[in-house]
Amino acid sequence: MPHQLDQIRISSSQPDFDERLGKMRFAVVHATRFKLYSRDHKHLQAIMQDVFERKDQAVAEYTERFDGVKLNPEEFKVPRDDLQSAHTNIDDSLLQSVRQAIANVKKYQKEIFIGNTNTHPGVKYTPIKRVGICVPGASAPLPSTVIMTAVPAQVAGVHSIVVVSPPRHKGGIHPVILAVCYELGIDEVYRIGGAQAVAALAQGTTTIQRVEKIVGPGNQWVQMAKREAFGLVDIDSVAGPSEVLIIANDKANPAWVAADMLSQAEHAPGSAVLFTDSEDLARNALNELKKQVEQLDRPKETTECLKQFSAVVTFNSMEKAIETANDFASEHLEIQCGNQSREIAHKIENAGAIFIGDYSPVAVGDYWAGPSHTLPTGMTAKFFSPLSANDFIKSTSIIEYDKDKLAESAEDIIRLAEAEGLDAHAKSIKFRLKQT
Repeated sequence: MPHQLDQIRISSSQPDFDERLGKMRFAVVHATRFKLYSRDHKHLQAIMQDVFERKDQAVAEYTERFDGVKLNPEEFKVPRDDLQSAHTNIDDSLLQSVRQAIANVKKYQKEIFIGNTNTHPGVKYTPIKRVGICVPGASAPLPSTVIMTAVPAQVAGVHSIVVVSPPRHKGGIHPVILAVCYELGIDEVYRIGGAQAVAALAQGTTTIQRVEKIVGPGNQWVQMAKREAFGLVDIDSVAGPSEVLIIANDKANPAWVAADMLSQAEHAPGSAVLFTDSEDLARNALNELKKQVEQLDRPKETTECLKQFSAVVTFNSMEKAIETANDFASEHLEIQCGNQSREIAHKIENAGAIFIGDYSPVAVGDYWAGPSHTLPTGMTAKFFSPLSANDFIKSTSIIEYDKDKLAESAEDIIRLAEAEGLDAHAKSIKFRLKQT
C-alpha cells in the first residue's frame, strides 16, 4: 500500500525532474516572503508606519492584538531583578552547558575576527554601537539564538545589545532566555515581538532607543519587517525556514540520514532534502523517515512539512548531485560519503555551513561548535554569509595626502573631474596648487 511520503521520492531520470525539484525548492524560498504589494505586505507596512508615528502606544496595541498580552510601555522592559532571578533558578547542568557553548562560540569568533587588524593605513574598523536581537517566542525556548547572535556582537566590541522577544510564556519571556541574557550581561530585554518590535528597534520609541542593526530569526512578519527596515538600519539577512541538504552515498547510515532530515523538518516549516547516487540508500532512508516520523512528538505536522518542503533525490552520478547542491545553496549542507566526504566538501561553493562526515549533524553547529547558527537560507548562500563578529563592525576608509603627493596627482584628478563636468571638484585641487 502506498505511503503518503512516497511522493517526496524524486529521480533525476524522470522527465519532469527539474520542474518537481524547482517547485519544491521555491516553495521553501517563498515561505518566508510576502508578495510585494499583497494584502499582507500592505498590512505589514501599515503596522510599521503606525509604530513610527504613534510609537509606544502602537507597540502596546499590537502586542495586545497579536500576543494577547496587555502591557503599558513602562512594562515592555524586563526588570533586571527578573533576569537575575531566572539566572539564579536555571538548572545547574544546563547553565554549565550554556557557559561552555558561549566559550566555544567566543573562541571561534575571536579567531576569525578581522577588526583587530587595524594595520593598514587606509582602513579603520569600528564596532557598531547598538544592535537589536530578535528571539522568537516559540513554544519551546531558544536560548541558543541569544548565544549565536549576541556573542559575535560582543566579540566585535558592541557594547549596547538589545533583545526583543514576544511575551508568549505566561505573559513574558521564557526564563531560560532571560537567564542566558543575564549570563551574557545583557540587561536591556523587551517583551515585545513581531513587526512592531522590529519597527520600534529601527525607528525608536519613547521607551526604546533605536538601534543600528537588527539580527535574528523570526516568522514571515519579522523577516519582512527587517527587509522593510533595511537602509534605515542594517540587518543580517531575510531568513526563511530552516533547511538541510544531505549529500550521501552508499556508505551513509540511512537511519542517521533520516534523523538529520527530521531535525530540520520538525521546525514546521523546515526543509529536508537528500541527494544521493545510491538507490538503496534513497529507499532505506525513506523507509526510516516513515518509521521515525511516527515516533516524534508532532508526527502530523512534520509529515506535512516533509511533503511540502522536502525530497529524497537520486542522481545518476555524484558529480550531478554536487552541481545541483551548489545551485540549491542550502543553509545547512551535510556530507555523509565516507572517506570521500572531505573531497566533496571542497567542491561545494554555495552553502551556509558545511558539516563533514557521519558524526557532524546540524545540531553540533546549532548549539556547540562555534560558528553562529544564524545562516543564509532560501538560496541566499549564493551571496550571503553566516553571521559572525565581522558583521558587527564597519570599515572607514582613511585617506591622507601631503602637499607633494597631491601635486604629483593633481593633473590627473583635475582631468577626471572636468571630464565629469564637476568644475568645483577640479577647483578644489587648483586652489591648493595656486597657493603652494
